[in-house]
Amino acid sequence: MHRLAVLLVSWELCHLKKEMFSLSESNRYVVCVTGVDLRKGLDGLCGLIHYLSLSSSNGDVYVFFNRSRTRMKLVHWERGGYVVYYKRLERGRVSHKLFVKEGVGFHSLRWDELVLLLEGISPGIKRRKRYNL
Repeated sequence: MHRLAVLLVSWELCHLKKEMFSLSESNRYVVCVTGVDLRKGLDGLCGLIHYLSLSSSNGDVYVFFNRSRTRMKLVHWERGGYVVYYKRLERGRVSHKLFVKEGVGFHSLRWDELVLLLEGISPGIKRRKRYNL
């Protein structure tokens, strides 16, 4: 019986690992459209979310960039508590087209648009047709 209990516990932990620290296209991503002082901790960022009458614990992923658009924090509520992801771009900046100069607000993004932004590609760019000569 003891061995069966250990197997059940290890099986449950394996399934928990798949759910913990996971971001994918099934999440909703909300980006703050102004630069934020990223020295703020989790409470400061959640305060900014609550200031705009949004809920930080609804499962959405809130994305914050600093003013120079070289660093970002993602705040995400998972079962049991908050997870904060932090990324510092080694080179370059995130495209400025997403941000506004005045005011505070959030803009919804899809997963693929967020990945493109992090890779330095503007998602709203128009592509020219290719012609074969």
